[in-house]
Amino acid sequence: QQQLVESGGGLVQAGDSLRLSCAASGRTFSSYAMGWFRQAPGKEREFVAAISWSGSTRSYADSMKGRITISKDNAKNTVYLRMNSLKSEDTAVYYCAAGPSIATIQTASVVPYWGQGTQVTVSS
Repeated sequence: QQQLVESGGGLVQAGDSLRLSCAASGRTFSSYAMGWFRQAPGKEREFVAAISWSGSTRSYADSMKGRITISKDNAKNTVYLRMNSLKSEDTAVYYCAAGPSIATIQTASVVPYWGQGTQVTVSS
């Protein structure tokens, strides 16, 4: 069985920080790149961040660069997204993504594996 399970979302105030987690299970994900997308109401699902399976390469959306950090713990097979200085515009469902390379998880239409999503709501 292959699963991506997100956690860590919730209701926060503008300016707060939050760390999302995505736990991967299944042999496929042991060598996969992982990352994050988000989707706000009425908006397209957009790329947030990605990290290679080794952790040596990281990629961030220009709109959020400087406020977010992606990392992973290979022992726990878990990827994290640290978000600082949260704004109301960050309110969205955040989805974990996995694929054979970073290239496969930077465009929503080609992502092979998705988590169920976790809601992040930032109040003004």
